[in-house]
Amino acid sequence: MTKKLVLTLSAAMMLVSAWAQRTKVAITTDYGRIVMELYDETPKHRDNMIKLAKEHFLDSTLFHRVIPQFVIQGGDPNSKHAKPGDMLGNGEAGYLVDAEINDSAFHKYGAVGMARDNNPAKASSGCQFYIVTGKKYTDDELNNFEARTGKKMPASHRQAYKAIGGTPHLDGGYTVFGEVIEGMDVVEKISAEPRNSADRPNKDIRMYKVEIVKPKRKKFLGLF
Repeated sequence: MTKKLVLTLSAAMMLVSAWAQRTKVAITTDYGRIVMELYDETPKHRDNMIKLAKEHFLDSTLFHRVIPQFVIQGGDPNSKHAKPGDMLGNGEAGYLVDAEINDSAFHKYGAVGMARDNNPAKASSGCQFYIVTGKKYTDDELNNFEARTGKKMPASHRQAYKAIGGTPHLDGGYTVFGEVIEGMDVVEKISAEPRNSADRPNKDIRMYKVEIVKPKRKKFLGLF
């Protein structure tokens, strides 16, 4: 193989790598911007979120459920024109997404998962999602959790739950399909908002725009 061909292949591989980045979705709120990175390991959920963003389905929906040290949840289409005090959380997109629960995607701090009802297949809502805040756990708490569930927690999960926190009791029950990479301070502000007995914030917290983040092109220098 010639030196010229090696350089050409190397440049091509760099270019492919640059374009093979994970999809990112941005949520614009009054509190600031939240950017979520979608996992390729959960392609059905990734593609569904891309579809929702491209169709502007989530635009103007509310974060209708907020629980400190647990999650914030939104995406109910009924929330777009909801009146104060209306019960929310039952609106849907008209379909479910097959469960893609796996051990590599878990409910660490900042994880993004899809809500669901109690269907036995654990299929996800087509539009309602949540972002994990959770809390930090000690080894004793995690040991007790393992004893109650009878399931050994991977060492990497344990370390994350101790270092940054999360909601381990949701693992295995819901599909995690991404994580927040920018704006967890915004998530925390939303989580801390006063709420009613149904955990709906007393004031509307609207997702004005949910859109795909366009990747930035990288410039390369090379010999061809």
